[in-house]
Amino acid sequence: MNRKQFISSLGALGVTAITTPTMGFAQQNESTSIPTKNSKIRVGVIGCGSVSGMYLPHLTKSPFAEVVSVCDIIPERAQQAAQKYNIKNWYPHIDEMLAGVPIDLFVNLTDMQEHGRLNRLALNAKVNVWSEKPMANTYAEGRELYELAQTKGVRFWGAPAVVNSPQFAFMAKQINEQNLGRIAAAHAHYGHQGPNWSAFFFEEGGGSLPDLGVYNISTLTGLFGPAKSIVAMTNIVDPTRNTGNKGHIQVVAEDNAMIIMEHQNNVLSHIQCGFNYFDPYGHEGTGQERPTISVVGSTGNMHMIGYDWKPFGIDMATMKDEKTKRYSTDQGSFVWEEGASVICECLATGKEPLINAEHALHVLEIIEATRLSQAEGKRINLKSSFKWPVIS
Repeated sequence: MNRKQFISSLGALGVTAITTPTMGFAQQNESTSIPTKNSKIRVGVIGCGSVSGMYLPHLTKSPFAEVVSVCDIIPERAQQAAQKYNIKNWYPHIDEMLAGVPIDLFVNLTDMQEHGRLNRLALNAKVNVWSEKPMANTYAEGRELYELAQTKGVRFWGAPAVVNSPQFAFMAKQINEQNLGRIAAAHAHYGHQGPNWSAFFFEEGGGSLPDLGVYNISTLTGLFGPAKSIVAMTNIVDPTRNTGNKGHIQVVAEDNAMIIMEHQNNVLSHIQCGFNYFDPYGHEGTGQERPTISVVGSTGNMHMIGYDWKPFGIDMATMKDEKTKRYSTDQGSFVWEEGASVICECLATGKEPLINAEHALHVLEIIEATRLSQAEGKRINLKSSFKWPVIS
């Protein structure tokens, strides 16, 4: 019996008992009035830069969310976002935001180096947190924040939301039903020429791994289960960058990385990511017709067309039908920026999301282990895990 069948056999009460051991979705919160089921979730968004330009349009259209406040250390950006999206409250500092109009969900879209610190403040204020990737700056910090959330009676989730796509679901189904035979290997890649609008991508705590590799790591561990060990190499191809906010800077974080992961059942997967990749489809990925994720088994293979955050279909061939055919060409409602909106729906309805905090923590440990593997020149064993298979 797989996890989906097991949970289904328990009924709704069993799902809540297993997946939310520390709190129910409608539990009372001392600092904010946690919503009852089917009410709108009051959302506060911190970080009104480029990513908010994707999140805020999506969140403000969600029937389960009410964005009640925005915050940014550049006050004009918060004010402009509030005006543009008709949000009543804006703040120049997180302390003012958390002390201001009550919120049920804190959405963190700030520079990645600030994620751990700001998420801690929100959790200590007993507010649920959705964090853009990474959810913390080290695995130890992420684990501590996850446990803090449990003690405070709130929930903590981290991007990305790639497991929500219909294309991921199709691939997971083929693997779970053994339609490709025994899986041997997989490959994933994601890269572009690097973001030029902010220096934080290239500074300590940044890098191509938490910005780009995080997507592929989430997808491959979601498909094949937690990695037992990894071996990796990273380096810096371009030692200086011209950035929009700090001009020319010295690159400190890796802009080029390759990882080999060992999963259960002798599956090996490989990931490459970097800020020095020419791609004619550019940063947006629109129109991509080439596969970025490939899976090879003893009786079949399949390839995700487009990036895992913007997939267009799955090409598959098997011994039963050797001609490659394209499947799962409908993206449905999936978009990469949907994570916070999905969490709002889950908080409002009690439905447990596929996005799992322990999965995000496992991805964070892999990123940290990748850098350690490069530093020490050896394979690194991993200690974290998460519920698997990831199936809807």
